[in-house]
Amino acid sequence: MQIAIINGPNLNLLGQREPEKYGHSSFDGYLLLLKSRYTDISFSYFQSNIEGELINELHRTGFAYDGIILNAGGYTHTSVAITDSIAAIKTPVIEVHITNIFSREEFRHTSLIARNCKGSISGFGLDSYRLAVEALIEMNKKNG
Repeated sequence: MQIAIINGPNLNLLGQREPEKYGHSSFDGYLLLLKSRYTDISFSYFQSNIEGELINELHRTGFAYDGIILNAGGYTHTSVAITDSIAAIKTPVIEVHITNIFSREEFRHTSLIARNCKGSISGFGLDSYRLAVEALIEMNKKNG
Protein backbone atom coordinates (compact mmCIF):
# COMPACT_ATOMS: atom_id res chain seq x y z
CA MET A 1 0.00 0.00 0.00
CA GLN A 2 1.26 3.49 -0.91
CA ILE A 3 0.18 6.56 1.05
CA ALA A 4 1.20 10.11 0.25
CA ILE A 5 1.27 12.64 3.06
CA ILE A 6 1.01 16.21 1.81
CA ASN A 7 1.43 19.12 4.20
CA GLY A 8 0.73 22.73 3.37
CA PRO A 9 1.90 26.12 4.59
CA ASN A 10 3.80 26.57 7.84
CA LEU A 11 3.81 22.86 8.65
CA ASN A 12 7.55 22.82 7.96
CA LEU A 13 7.81 24.70 11.27
CA LEU A 14 6.28 21.98 13.43
CA GLY A 15 8.22 21.68 16.67
CA GLN A 16 9.10 25.39 16.52
CA ARG A 17 5.81 27.08 15.65
CA GLU A 18 3.33 27.75 18.46
CA PRO A 19 4.19 24.61 20.46
CA GLU A 20 1.19 25.16 22.73
CA LYS A 21 -1.03 24.43 19.68
CA TYR A 22 1.14 22.19 17.53
CA GLY A 23 3.43 20.42 20.00
CA HIS A 24 7.19 20.16 20.22
CA SER A 25 7.81 17.44 17.59
CA SER A 26 8.90 17.98 14.02
CA PHE A 27 6.93 16.23 11.33
CA ASP A 28 10.06 14.40 10.14
CA GLY A 29 10.36 12.77 13.57
CA TYR A 30 6.70 11.81 13.58
CA LEU A 31 6.99 10.37 10.06
CA LEU A 32 9.74 8.05 11.29
CA LEU A 33 7.34 6.76 13.96
CA LEU A 34 4.64 6.14 11.34
CA LYS A 35 7.09 4.29 9.10
CA SER A 36 8.25 2.09 11.98
CA ARG A 37 4.68 1.30 13.02
CA TYR A 38 3.37 0.58 9.51
CA THR A 39 6.24 -1.31 7.90
CA ASP A 40 4.03 -2.70 5.14
CA ILE A 41 3.08 0.78 3.91
CA SER A 42 5.25 2.86 1.60
CA PHE A 43 4.94 6.51 2.62
CA SER A 44 5.93 9.51 0.58
CA TYR A 45 6.06 12.94 2.17
CA PHE A 46 5.78 16.36 0.60
CA GLN A 47 5.50 19.80 2.20
CA SER A 48 5.18 23.17 0.53
CA ASN A 49 4.11 26.67 1.43
CA ILE A 50 3.11 27.23 -2.21
CA GLU A 51 -0.43 26.42 -3.36
CA GLY A 52 0.53 25.42 -6.91
CA GLU A 53 3.18 22.99 -5.67
CA LEU A 54 0.57 21.29 -3.45
CA ILE A 55 -1.73 20.97 -6.46
CA ASN A 56 1.08 19.50 -8.57
CA GLU A 57 1.79 16.92 -5.85
CA LEU A 58 -1.90 16.00 -5.61
CA HIS A 59 -1.90 15.47 -9.38
CA ARG A 60 1.35 13.45 -9.24
CA THR A 61 0.13 11.08 -6.53
CA GLY A 62 -3.60 11.21 -7.26
CA PHE A 63 -3.63 8.46 -9.85
CA ALA A 64 -0.85 6.23 -8.53
CA TYR A 65 -1.24 5.96 -4.75
CA ASP A 66 -3.74 4.09 -2.59
CA GLY A 67 -4.44 7.10 -0.39
CA ILE A 68 -3.50 10.67 0.33
CA ILE A 69 -3.42 12.37 3.72
CA LEU A 70 -3.68 16.12 3.20
CA ASN A 71 -3.15 18.87 5.74
CA ALA A 72 -3.68 21.91 3.55
CA GLY A 73 -3.08 24.29 6.46
CA GLY A 74 -4.58 27.72 5.85
CA TYR A 75 -5.42 26.79 2.25
CA THR A 76 -8.15 24.54 3.70
CA HIS A 77 -10.28 27.62 4.20
CA THR A 78 -9.39 29.57 1.05
CA SER A 79 -8.33 27.42 -1.90
CA VAL A 80 -10.88 26.61 -4.55
CA ALA A 81 -7.97 25.39 -6.70
CA ILE A 82 -6.92 22.72 -4.17
CA THR A 83 -10.57 21.72 -3.76
CA ASP A 84 -10.86 21.28 -7.52
CA SER A 85 -7.63 19.30 -7.71
CA ILE A 86 -8.93 16.82 -5.10
CA ALA A 87 -12.11 16.40 -7.16
CA ALA A 88 -10.03 15.77 -10.29
CA ILE A 89 -8.02 12.81 -8.95
CA LYS A 90 -9.12 9.25 -8.24
CA THR A 91 -7.05 8.51 -5.11
CA PRO A 92 -9.05 8.97 -1.89
CA VAL A 93 -7.98 11.95 0.21
CA ILE A 94 -8.33 12.25 3.98
CA GLU A 95 -8.26 15.82 5.32
CA VAL A 96 -6.19 16.17 8.50
CA HIS A 97 -5.61 18.97 10.98
CA ILE A 98 -3.43 18.87 14.08
CA THR A 99 -5.65 21.28 16.00
CA ASN A 100 -9.43 21.22 16.30
CA ILE A 101 -10.34 23.74 13.61
CA PHE A 102 -13.82 24.11 15.13
CA SER A 103 -12.40 25.41 18.42
CA ARG A 104 -10.37 28.11 16.69
CA GLU A 105 -11.19 31.32 14.85
CA GLU A 106 -14.52 31.44 13.05
CA PHE A 107 -12.96 31.53 9.56
CA ARG A 108 -11.31 28.16 10.25
CA HIS A 109 -14.69 26.49 10.79
CA THR A 110 -15.24 26.28 7.02
CA SER A 111 -13.25 23.75 5.03
CA LEU A 112 -13.48 24.20 1.28
CA ILE A 113 -11.65 20.91 0.69
CA ALA A 114 -13.85 18.70 2.92
CA ARG A 115 -16.55 18.23 0.28
CA ASN A 116 -14.12 16.36 -1.98
CA CYS A 117 -12.36 14.35 0.75
CA LYS A 118 -13.44 10.92 2.01
CA GLY A 119 -13.30 12.22 5.57
CA SER A 120 -11.81 14.77 7.92
CA ILE A 121 -9.84 14.29 11.14
CA SER A 122 -8.89 17.18 13.42
CA GLY A 123 -7.88 17.94 16.94
CA PHE A 124 -5.77 14.92 17.87
CA GLY A 125 -2.37 16.49 17.43
CA LEU A 126 0.05 14.60 15.21
CA ASP A 127 -1.94 11.47 16.01
CA SER A 128 -4.51 12.78 13.52
CA TYR A 129 -2.19 11.43 10.81
CA ARG A 130 -2.13 7.93 12.36
CA LEU A 131 -5.93 7.96 12.51
CA ALA A 132 -5.98 8.87 8.82
CA VAL A 133 -3.61 5.98 8.04
CA GLU A 134 -5.96 3.61 9.88
CA ALA A 135 -8.93 4.96 7.91
CA LEU A 136 -7.09 4.42 4.62
CA ILE A 137 -6.13 0.87 5.62
CA GLU A 138 -9.80 0.08 6.33
CA MET A 139 -10.92 1.69 3.06
CA ASN A 140 -8.33 -0.34 1.18
CA LYS A 141 -9.56 -3.58 2.78
CA LYS A 142 -13.15 -2.84 1.77
CA ASN A 143 -12.19 -1.93 -1.79
CA GLY A 144 -9.99 -4.87 -2.08
